[in-house]
Amino acid sequence: MNWYLQNGKDSDVVLSSRVRLSRNIDGIKFTPKCSDEDLKKVYDLMKDATISLGYGLKFIDMKDLDDITKKSLVEKRLISPEFAKLKRPYTAIIINDDENICIVVNEEDHIKLQVFSSGLDLENLMNLAIEIDQKLEKIVPYSFHQQYGYLTACPTNVGTGLKASVLVHLPALAITNSTRKVLNIVNNLGMSIRGNYGENSKSEGNIYQISNNQTLGITEKEIIKNLNLITQKVIKQERVARKYLTTKSLELEDSVYRDFGVLSNARKLSEDETVELLSNIKLGTDLGIIKELNDTKVSELMLYTKNANLQKRVGKNLTTYDCNIERAKVVKEIINKK
Repeated sequence: MNWYLQNGKDSDVVLSSRVRLSRNIDGIKFTPKCSDEDLKKVYDLMKDATISLGYGLKFIDMKDLDDITKKSLVEKRLISPEFAKLKRPYTAIIINDDENICIVVNEEDHIKLQVFSSGLDLENLMNLAIEIDQKLEKIVPYSFHQQYGYLTACPTNVGTGLKASVLVHLPALAITNSTRKVLNIVNNLGMSIRGNYGENSKSEGNIYQISNNQTLGITEKEIIKNLNLITQKVIKQERVARKYLTTKSLELEDSVYRDFGVLSNARKLSEDETVELLSNIKLGTDLGIIKELNDTKVSELMLYTKNANLQKRVGKNLTTYDCNIERAKVVKEIINKK
């Protein structure tokens, strides 16, 4: 089972973790300044490196993927919305079957090495990312400066080039009108708070991405330690809010079961409506109120009700209206699955 359908440590609050390393190849201009010839050099070097890296990785040219498949990768947070829309030649991903490793080629930087996991798992991800990075560095010469570290197209990534992030679900803080206070605290501690899909995206379903700002003058271990500490504080605040809500158990049960009733009985559902319903339903499942669902079913509902992955699941391209009808059918199918 792929990582995004599993549940890990603290996954009642932390949906997933990601560690990303930005790297560039020595002697080749940064991607925004690259000629097609330069882009091809990066592309060819990374294609040749794929077999040597191991991990069951496969090299896939982005031009060989249809738009629905690209969007499905965005929904899984494996690639950015911007990369999915790029018309630049010689773009690719290097990915394994489990999809917990995804290396993006020729986006903002030549190489964006990403590893993913369900729940809170930053230390293990950092170790895996560094292991892959060290193997790749023996094959591909990196652009590195003795004083500044790894050089990147965006100055905010210079140094370690490491961006770690967690995706957190904060429905109880939203219900108790405490979200802004907690997010302000996180911002003041030097972390970024963004929507579900990172920079320039909005929060949907009370889901937020927390990531480090600093990459220069700090070690990889320090970045992970700091993010872990702040995430633990957020987890604690969300759980305190959930405990408070359980003191008003009838109101909470009524709220989550009303949403569950709509989700499980509707004949058509929009994507936006489903995201909001699932936020409350996940809360009810995590608190043991909704007995009809388990963690795996909630993960499946959260993925397969998104437009692109819905269409991949049913195996056909759909209009928005038909998506809304099929979404309701898929919801019933997952809920009733034995």
